[in-house]
Amino acid sequence: MSYKFWEATINDYEKLLETGERSDVIIYAGQNEDEFHVHSAILCVRSEYFRTAFSENWVEKKDGKLIFKKPNIEPNIFQVILRFIYCGNVDLSKLKGPEVLKLLIAVDELNIQPLISCIQEFLTKNQSEFLYQNPIEILEIVYQHERFTDLWNFCLDKICEEPENLINSDEFINLKAPLLELLLKRDDFALDEIIIWESLIKWGLAQNPTIPQDVKTWDKEQMKIMEKILHRFIPFIRFYHIPSDAFFYKVLPYKKLLPKKLVHEISEFNMVPYIRSTVDIQPPRQPKLMFDSVIAEFQHFALFASWIDKDDGLKYNSKNIPYNFNLLYRASRDGMENYEFHNKCNNKNSTIIIIKIKGKDQLVGGYNPLEWNSSNSYKITSDSFIFSFTNKKDINTAIIGRVQNPNYAIYCYGNNGHGPAFGGGHDLYFNNSDKQGYCSSHSYSSINLPSTFLADDYEVFQIIKKNI
Repeated sequence: MSYKFWEATINDYEKLLETGERSDVIIYAGQNEDEFHVHSAILCVRSEYFRTAFSENWVEKKDGKLIFKKPNIEPNIFQVILRFIYCGNVDLSKLKGPEVLKLLIAVDELNIQPLISCIQEFLTKNQSEFLYQNPIEILEIVYQHERFTDLWNFCLDKICEEPENLINSDEFINLKAPLLELLLKRDDFALDEIIIWESLIKWGLAQNPTIPQDVKTWDKEQMKIMEKILHRFIPFIRFYHIPSDAFFYKVLPYKKLLPKKLVHEISEFNMVPYIRSTVDIQPPRQPKLMFDSVIAEFQHFALFASWIDKDDGLKYNSKNIPYNFNLLYRASRDGMENYEFHNKCNNKNSTIIIIKIKGKDQLVGGYNPLEWNSSNSYKITSDSFIFSFTNKKDINTAIIGRVQNPNYAIYCYGNNGHGPAFGGGHDLYFNNSDKQGYCSSHSYSSINLPSTFLADDYEVFQIIKKNI
């Protein structure tokens, strides 16, 4: 039988770090050269970077000690790194967003692989507000570190969620050319193409402020300079998706910046639309689907948001949905058992249920602005609704049933095989144990569904208001 005393061992190494007893290395960190007295044996065993540094004489010797200087790493950041090397743990909760980012840059420089993915995950999950406030600045930092892939994708996705914020910001004209190119290549950089074109011209002019704003006043040399600045970006502008009038007034004045063949092909496309073009036209830009659903599409969530705001039309579109829909439960992923529904969905405010009817393109579901629980009791609300789509591919087939008897709006079953239920007479109710749903018309207006149906799958999303 073996016995392990990890905690005692870690405590001993922590004391060794704190006291510096029998240390043979002095590390000077930060501009003020704060001293850390550490041990070369431990550093070499735990870090490939330090093993290489000591073996290749990156350090100097003085009074029998190895001297190592890292003026670019702040002392508090270096302390976190040393604690990981000695004790195998790292506490990120006490660091603010900018400090965590500095730590990530430092561990990349020191090639401490386990912490790179760990810190990125912490940033995206726990410091998202910091990342949201500075996505461009952070993106430019991350661009210099090829191993920061998670953070890179997070920042790019955030910028593409609201690209107008970048385009309208003072920072846009200072964006580095490789980053601008990456954004223009993305299908989800979803702005009107003419806005992207005008913004590109604005960016190009900012790279050489001596060129006048009015293209009509440019001489040959100025035209050549602008052509050189913008040449790499022209293939990524989707000119075919610019309306013909906007192309005439806002693109053609810059035709000398474009390949002649391209100008001819687009002009022909706009002026002779009945002639089938042989050009391979890029698809229009579309926002990335921001809802983790295998049942519903983007347009369904836009409609759900409209209904939640008491508008029975289509009030919202891809650019202005004011809610996040966070997936809590998916039967096909988490299990159809009743306890799984309650474990994942109880005590969560504002949820929407979406059920896919077995073997059909029909959807049915309901909105609960309150919490689910296992109390075997009714909940009162006048804001809930149920709905159906006769054909999920056509949102015009949607029917919404607003609650008519608020006293029986929501029923919360206990842990007895029952799932979500709307209404006093099972206006919409799902029995997890037999994958069967029931529909009637008592507490809600009718949504024209059969009294019983089977389900292929169903999902539950929590609805959270965005900070707009």
